[in-house]
Amino acid sequence: MIQRPSAIDPVRHVLLDAPLARGRQGDSLQRQLLTRIRDAILDGRFPSGCRLPGSRDLAADLGVSRNSVTAVYEQLGAEGYIELNRRGTKVAALDRSRARGRADAARAAPPRLSERSAQVVSRFADAAETLAFKPGVPALARFPVSAWKSCFDRAFKAAGVSALGYGHPAGEAALRGAIMRHLAVARGVRCEAEQVVITEGAQEALNLCVRLVTNPGDIAWVEDPGYRGAHTAFRCGDLRVEPLRVDGAGLVVPADAWTTAPPRLIYATPSHQYPTGAVLPVARRLALIRQAQAFGAWIIEDDYDSEFRHTGELIGAMQGLVPEAPVMYVGTFSKTLFPSLRLGFVVLPQALAAVAGPLLKETLRGGHRHEQLALAEFIESGQFSRHLGRMRRLYRSRQALLREALAQHLSVPHAVLGGDSGMHLTVRLPPEYPDQAIAEAARAYDMAPAPLSRFALRAQPEDNGLVLGYGNTSESQYPALVQRLARLAQAQRLKG
Repeated sequence: MIQRPSAIDPVRHVLLDAPLARGRQGDSLQRQLLTRIRDAILDGRFPSGCRLPGSRDLAADLGVSRNSVTAVYEQLGAEGYIELNRRGTKVAALDRSRARGRADAARAAPPRLSERSAQVVSRFADAAETLAFKPGVPALARFPVSAWKSCFDRAFKAAGVSALGYGHPAGEAALRGAIMRHLAVARGVRCEAEQVVITEGAQEALNLCVRLVTNPGDIAWVEDPGYRGAHTAFRCGDLRVEPLRVDGAGLVVPADAWTTAPPRLIYATPSHQYPTGAVLPVARRLALIRQAQAFGAWIIEDDYDSEFRHTGELIGAMQGLVPEAPVMYVGTFSKTLFPSLRLGFVVLPQALAAVAGPLLKETLRGGHRHEQLALAEFIESGQFSRHLGRMRRLYRSRQALLREALAQHLSVPHAVLGGDSGMHLTVRLPPEYPDQAIAEAARAYDMAPAPLSRFALRAQPEDNGLVLGYGNTSESQYPALVQRLARLAQAQRLKG
């Protein structure tokens, strides 16, 4: 029977204060005792040097087997909490005051991030992918799940357990070859399979580009407004980010920029600027390549949403305009297939690919191997091209209906930008209709449009509007949703 606390020493008091829980699911008696002693040591109730009861006595007091107590003591001894010898068991000498001081300080003030991490600001609230008008979400319900499952099952059967280990750092050879062939036909990209590196999405591809060609303090140009992920990759690489304005034809490079702020890295979305939808003309593309060659700069071409061209033929990639252009071509399957696949790629210039091997081996591990093999078959079998064709038709129809709804029901002054490609439309609003307030109010009605101003590093008055994703939003909802947005815009209007 457990003794009353008044009749036992302080150590036994802690150990016997409450009975161990029996006869229910959860931690075993042994685990409960281990936790109780460990916590008492860490919080100072069992000070250094104090003796613990013998295993036989403690087992009798607690009504557990001596083997359980012995196992607990042995585990605590292995972890360094107690010292075991023939003269008894006592708590090891531990410096707990400093640890408590650090804990108190941590509660008093938040931890300090690195300077590069502190520069990263999340400008978009989390939103479920099912919310209406959320940009960047494809029509997930239209994905051919059965065809994908068949490809995956065949890939798993063929590769078996061998593909459960690490793969080639640059990715599976079958997928690298399939991507090379697809890009040559669909995007005009010039490359060999050895130049293709598989990554975990486009963001890892951007991070890899930064690691490959830049040093801390180098200058990186980014589009403004533009893709926040590029800003984040460059900030975390300790680069000096210089935003360059975007006009109706894409990235604008001031005449003196090459001498006043010469870049090491340039980020561009020439085929479908994100978020304005502008297309960079070939004259600007060639000029950018020529100047990059002259100044020893590298260009990241993010081919965002260019597979979903709605007007005319697909626009070729900048990468294929000039042989051996200093262009690293980045793509992802998050929009063309589904986001959780987490597979992207970067096509490196041949000379860069030839020297990148050591870095790739040390920083990449070749994961998602069965998914890579399934995707290779999905592409090679023609399923990928057929899926893209179906999605182009769907998104073309949805965009036309969204334009119609905006024209009929958005009863505030506005201008629609872009629309030749992709899964979103950008609606520019006058400054008196604050986009961030409208977007925040829309969340209460299960809508997640993105404020245009949050894509800008140096926001201008024209950077005010809403980015409306239509990829995963049913067209039957457009009239009611746009009417609601119009009412919210009117409600948020600033009174001059």
